[in-house]
Amino acid sequence: MYKIYPEKRYNETLKLLHKFASTEDKILDLGVKNPFSDVMEENGYTIINTSGEDLDYHYHNLKNNDVTFVTALEILEHLVNPMEVLRNLPGDKLLATIPMRLWFAPAYRNKNDPRDVHYHEFEDWQFDMLLEKAGWKIIHRHKWTHPTNKIGIRPFLRKITPRYYAVYAERNKDFEFK
Repeated sequence: MYKIYPEKRYNETLKLLHKFASTEDKILDLGVKNPFSDVMEENGYTIINTSGEDLDYHYHNLKNNDVTFVTALEILEHLVNPMEVLRNLPGDKLLATIPMRLWFAPAYRNKNDPRDVHYHEFEDWQFDMLLEKAGWKIIHRHKWTHPTNKIGIRPFLRKITPRYYAVYAERNKDFEFK
């Protein structure tokens, strides 16, 4: 068994990582080192993070990483063009999580930091299409809600409406880009 973390999304993501990744896998975690990178390392995984470069422009550098597994944990929604990142990932295994589009809330935007925005908040079928079009075969899907202790209509809707979507996919060896 593994340690239980205070954030539900850490626990849900870690369960999926344990299910699909081996501690023998060398993992490229898209994005700079973050608290969940530490969680993965605490659980015996070998992690390499990207260095903060804008992946919309520098996606071609991703293939230079010698890894077997990639995690894209709540980063793809921050990219204008996640397709090129997905097409250029190294390795053959991918665990990706995204915040889902909610009909009752606008897309996330940090007005104090123009880089901290969601260009995309996908519905599950849209994200599936993106992955498949980028040459990935979806093996497993998982959704969960965002817990909140607030009172009100939106907090209630957040308790019953899935907010996070995770997909484990493997590179589709038969896929041809047209």
